[in-house]
Amino acid sequence: SERIIKVFFQVHTELRYRILEKVYQKAYRIALRKAGLTVEEQVPINVYFQGEVVGEFLADMVVNDLILLELKSAGAIALEHEAQLLKYLKATRFEVGYVLNFGPSATLKRKVLDNELKGSLRWLKE
Repeated sequence: SERIIKVFFQVHTELRYRILEKVYQKAYRIALRKAGLTVEEQVPINVYFQGEVVGEFLADMVVNDLILLELKSAGAIALEHEAQLLKYLKATRFEVGYVLNFGPSATLKRKVLDNELKGSLRWLKE
């Protein structure tokens, strides 16, 4: 987590604000890999209904097969962004996730959801 956050602030400092989210994502991926981390992008998360796949989420990034990242380029982190991350955590085996906002000031929110607590969401599973 420490390297993920450090690299986030470095990328924000270098690129500043008012760039498309996809540009931040590409730059951040490059910087994370140069920091020695493994990065997967646009990671699919299936949505199930009565045992059948009915849709799919795409998480922006997964780092070191442990931490889920949702990137934003907005004025601020909204409750909807945090809710989105929680849905992703509930639907996967990942327990830690971050919303990272490359907005006017670099901000982040960390969410932790123990796998033991995920059983109540029956319509989502990995």
